[in-house]
Amino acid sequence: MTTVTGASAAQQQQAAAAAATPKKATGIASDFETFLKMLTAQARYQDPLEPIDSTEYSAQLAQFSMVEQQVQGNDLLTAMQAQLGLANMAAMSGWVGMETRSTAPSHFDGANPITVSPNPAKIADTVTLIVKNDKGTEVQRIAMPVSADPYQWQGIDDDGLPFPPGSYSFTLESQKNGEVVLSDAAETYTRVKETQMQGNEVALILESGSAILASSVTALREPASAGS
Repeated sequence: MTTVTGASAAQQQQAAAAAATPKKATGIASDFETFLKMLTAQARYQDPLEPIDSTEYSAQLAQFSMVEQQVQGNDLLTAMQAQLGLANMAAMSGWVGMETRSTAPSHFDGANPITVSPNPAKIADTVTLIVKNDKGTEVQRIAMPVSADPYQWQGIDDDGLPFPPGSYSFTLESQKNGEVVLSDAAETYTRVKETQMQGNEVALILESGSAILASSVTALREPASAGS
């Protein structure tokens, strides 16, 4: 750290207090402002009989310039990152109204089925689909074939009555000889209602009310009702 040479105790305290004054800037910008105050104080309070060596002062000025350039470069990268995020969001606005496949909960409207994309363990001999409501309560267990073929969950309980509209999540349990070898969230298709920026990431607001990152989507398709 640069020190104040040849200054009185009072002057040193004054310089230290000025350098320690809180600033709104943070990170590199805060260090830059502190460095500037220290360098100014050193030049102001130097001992006239023992002035700062020109070589040392030049080195400090070079350091000052490097810090300034780093601050400017950091600001530029931040602005570029923000612009890139906005461009990505604009590009993904075309996803609104489409159906994305992810492990997020799906919205059941009380009539149209939900497409579940199972991915059972290869060694499984039996597979069970576990359905939970928006409170996380298990509401149904369905025996499934050991297959990755899409499954249409109709939203009908074991008594033949429809489940109420709402958000439902799905877990696939793979068993081998009666023991669970894999329990994993099953992917479903859910319609996108909106795109938003969350930090530097593009988030998709789904029909179920869930928000997922666009990078977590594994498939995209036209709404099933559009082709029927």
